[in-house]
Amino acid sequence: MTINNLAEVQNLLRLESEAISRTATRMDQAQVEKVIDLLATCSGKVVIMGVGKSGIIAQKIAATMTSAGTAALYLHPSDALHGGLGIVQSNDVVMVLSNSGETAEIVDMLPYLNHRQVALISIVGNLDSTLARRADAVLDASVDKEACPLNLAPTTSTTVALAIGDALAMTLMKVKGLTSNDFAINHPAGRLGKRLTLRVADLMHGGADNPTIAAGSSWMEVVRAISKGGLGAVNVIDSSGRLTGIITDGDLRRAIEQTSYESLAELKCDDFMTRKPAIATPDLLAFDALRLMEDRPSQISVLPVVDDGHVCVGLVRVHDIVRSGL
Repeated sequence: MTINNLAEVQNLLRLESEAISRTATRMDQAQVEKVIDLLATCSGKVVIMGVGKSGIIAQKIAATMTSAGTAALYLHPSDALHGGLGIVQSNDVVMVLSNSGETAEIVDMLPYLNHRQVALISIVGNLDSTLARRADAVLDASVDKEACPLNLAPTTSTTVALAIGDALAMTLMKVKGLTSNDFAINHPAGRLGKRLTLRVADLMHGGADNPTIAAGSSWMEVVRAISKGGLGAVNVIDSSGRLTGIITDGDLRRAIEQTSYESLAELKCDDFMTRKPAIATPDLLAFDALRLMEDRPSQISVLPVVDDGHVCVGLVRVHDIVRSGL
């Protein structure tokens, strides 16, 4: 028998998406409100359990909740029965995933959870199961049919459970008022996290590495300063350390090229520096500094960094920002 692979994949995707849609319509408002209230007011952590494929989904939900501002972890029921239960405290909330609601390891564990007086949420495919009856709040994750052609392998049921977990995590974000900055703090290595947390001060060349030269210096002193700094530019400062301009190696080359040999001895940095250049502050987000350099008619590759008193404290290059991963 010849199988149209594309049509088969499309049908299975529709089957699972339709199952999620039916789950949304079956949601009981009172139960959803109770689940969100238990999770949002939890003063401890959310301990999520499941066995087999449900355990894998539970791990993903725990990871999503944690990254979205609700501390959660995964605990295998068998491990719980052999010492792992010690991590569950009375101020925690336990969430258990099970399609049947009768998995032996889960049913065996329920009396011990009850002894610890923890709130129990179940995401279950059988509302008449032992797990559903003993839970404080129940979310219906039942499905009419698995995507498996034998209707055996957990497929649609695990997809629905995962979708419910994602929906809970995202709803909790809204309930808790989590901002993009809060999210970024939990994702410092990601591009979003870096864009919202990495600042110019983290990337600039400051202190002894801040390339500066005094106003009135000769062009040859500029050459030495740029060569020594190795950054392709030098900040020009006055006697108080305040920024008066910036010179790039391109500015220097053009100035020498346009100056006659006889006049070179008189060429000073003030004659060819860029006055009132675009600047950055140490607290400026590195991503905003990048935009400042690139979103302009003529792009630039360096920015002087000044403090509130306009004292020059460093130099940041587009290369430094791009290399950071933004």
